[in-house]
Amino acid sequence: MSTIIATDKTQRPGVNRRMALKALAAIAAASQTAPLQAETSAPMSLARPGAAPAGTPTDPDLRAGLVPWSRSLNAQQLQTLEQLSALMLPADERSPSAADLGCHDFIDEWVSAPYPRQQRDREVILAGLAWLDEQAKLQFNAASFVAISTPQQGEILDTICTPAAAVDAQAAQFFSLLRSLICGAFFTTATGMQDLQYIGNAPQSSWSLPPKEVLAHLGLERELS
Repeated sequence: MSTIIATDKTQRPGVNRRMALKALAAIAAASQTAPLQAETSAPMSLARPGAAPAGTPTDPDLRAGLVPWSRSLNAQQLQTLEQLSALMLPADERSPSAADLGCHDFIDEWVSAPYPRQQRDREVILAGLAWLDEQAKLQFNAASFVAISTPQQGEILDTICTPAAAVDAQAAQFFSLLRSLICGAFFTTATGMQDLQYIGNAPQSSWSLPPKEVLAHLGLERELS
């Protein structure tokens, strides 16, 4: 696998991904008069059981623990995203891959949300997935991106992973967005935060000041002496 595709899992911070998604949804709902409708054959409903009418500032309810919209990607798109997740954040000795943790399902949630940011991202993601299938057909005479081998998939992705040298600017935008979503999904799971050795808001049995050289670098050595 190309080292350009794989992402270093030690360099990404994280927060709770489900709460981040729900908080963003609540903010977006409070700032709009009506949600945008996602492109899906199934009807999308923002209502939760016992909720106020859909689209009000109190809907969705962060306390409900629900994602108040239907997922909209089809099986082939999800399969491609699953493979891309495995390529960008593969399994190693410390943690499973992004695909193993279901990061492609998070992306499905994200691009199915009926808010402007997510709908813009949806257009980029769908166009990028279609571009990958087209390149698989043009370069390897295959029916889809997932039908070609992993090295062949890497060859295609290597042409768009660096924006300055990408063969297609829109495809490079897709790659950058997808990488951000996959990393955001991975490192806000419990496994991802453990991979980062992120302790979070947890009580500690003991606490000590930072090393003297750190305090000196920050100009705090005298104040805390």
